[in-house]
Amino acid sequence: MADTAVTGAQSDLAVNRKGMTFEMDQGVYARAAIGLIVLASDQTIEYEFRRIFDLPGVALFESRIYNDTTITPETLKAMEAGMTEAARLILPGIPLDVVAYGCTSGAMTIGDDKVAELIHQARPGVACTSPMKATMAAFEVLGARRIALLTPYLDEINHAMRGFIEARGISVPVMGSFNEPNDNKVGRISPESIRAAALELGRSDLVDAVFVACTALRVVEIAAEIEAELGKPVTSSNHAMAWHCLRLAGIDDPQPHLGRLFTLKLAG
Repeated sequence: MADTAVTGAQSDLAVNRKGMTFEMDQGVYARAAIGLIVLASDQTIEYEFRRIFDLPGVALFESRIYNDTTITPETLKAMEAGMTEAARLILPGIPLDVVAYGCTSGAMTIGDDKVAELIHQARPGVACTSPMKATMAAFEVLGARRIALLTPYLDEINHAMRGFIEARGISVPVMGSFNEPNDNKVGRISPESIRAAALELGRSDLVDAVFVACTALRVVEIAAEIEAELGKPVTSSNHAMAWHCLRLAGIDDPQPHLGRLFTLKLAG
């Protein structure tokens, strides 16, 4: 049979091989595929997670969920409506090891059981976590019982968070806040400001650990430094949740440069 004439846009091709052979490997998620639901307004969580997940075969895949930039109990609760679809958009058809919902106050307001229920509607059976769930797991392995709580939130959310933590057997005798309701501004609070506030609160003899709440606050790069100065463990929403994601996915690689928490496995 005569060769078919090559015309038009293909006329300058010297070689046009089709159906070339290939092999497949396990891709970038050979060890773990971790899904993350990110707030539409969040400027920080992806940046911090990628620094933590700098491990062979561990991959992060995200989708965004709409949220109001003004953080109130009502705007947090409204995120329920988009949770299932946000989970559905993360690598459809490919199994995930963990799905995390990236909002500390949102998880507290909606409830971790409800968050998991909504995620499971799209990803049945997947392990789920949130900043609050992860932080409670972190407190357990750190042996932390008396917490200094630093947040950017308004008083209503601050006191609700304190009550949430204390209802789970952890004392919160020391608390401080930047009292900034606009998430666009919270993402730009400087690490030095966070460091100074965490040190001020953490120096109290009434506490044995520091928790910095909110996925928009940049703590991962300074957590180990603050720990060293205080002599007490320090964690944050992103710090604890990234650790929890890794451990739930079976990744126990020690990363001591990230602080004490990243040298520990899950309890039990």
